[in-house]
Amino acid sequence: MYFTDRGLEELADRRGEEQVTLAWLADQMQAFVDQHPDFEVPVERLATWLARGGTEDDDLED
Repeated sequence: MYFTDRGLEELADRRGEEQVTLAWLADQMQAFVDQHPDFEVPVERLATWLARGGTEDDDLED
């Protein structure tokens, strides 16, 4: 099990029944980056990956 699996399992256990919007998720991710600026790049990469439907399209990279 990867270390991150524990956090994902906790998320599913605690909040798995909730329904959220992508706007809410984006706000939560921004709040996280505001509190933890060292994670800006990985959070940005995850947001981009999610926005593109889970694909990595090198042609769309900045």
